[in-house]
Amino acid sequence: MAKAIAEAGLAAVYSYAGRTEAPMGQPIHMRVGGFGGVEGLCAYLDDQAITHVVDATHPFAAQMSTNAVAACTAANVPLIALERAPWIAGEGDHWTSVADIAAAVAALAGPPKRVFLAIGRQHLERFAAQPQHSYLLRLVDAPTEPLPLLLAEVIVARGPFDVVGDSAVMHDHGTEIIVAKNAGGKGAVAKIAAARALGLPVVMIERPAVPPRQVARSVDAVMAWLSHSARLGE
Repeated sequence: MAKAIAEAGLAAVYSYAGRTEAPMGQPIHMRVGGFGGVEGLCAYLDDQAITHVVDATHPFAAQMSTNAVAACTAANVPLIALERAPWIAGEGDHWTSVADIAAAVAALAGPPKRVFLAIGRQHLERFAAQPQHSYLLRLVDAPTEPLPLLLAEVIVARGPFDVVGDSAVMHDHGTEIIVAKNAGGKGAVAKIAAARALGLPVVMIERPAVPPRQVARSVDAVMAWLSHSARLGE
């Protein structure tokens, strides 16, 4: 998205939440950090004379998306969400779909297993309620504090990943079950395809609800929206 905006010669800013220690560089101006809720985001939109907002946050960043809808509505700034289509279970998949993190924790009740906990670093402490398992974690940044899980192995890596690599990781760890968020897209789907190939069950955490907003499934669709809005003077 940032590359397309840069190539189109549009003035833009790329905002990172700041959860990753070394965010990837972008071809447009970058800022890192929060805005201070809806009020702070409204002030930012006004101070920077922002005319359009593209919400390209992770599908599970529900609070940011909710704040963006509220702020853009209040500031009368057009907003579109660039959102990956969710994964859909197909032939050979063995999913248990759950509504949230709490339900995913509950789904792990039972005898000890080797779990690939592929949810990032947030919410790890919630799974301490199931301490009987041996967890494999894949994180973008190395932990700087002790992990909340008694039995845990960490792999530090940044995607996109491939099926061969993820199959090897699961095989080497002796993985018996995967816990994943339904992030959608191609960058993280390898673990789902690997689970299918290996016949492993997946606890799939479905996306949180966000307020209604216009949604695009591709960069091209967002660029078309930006072009159309500019012609209309929105």
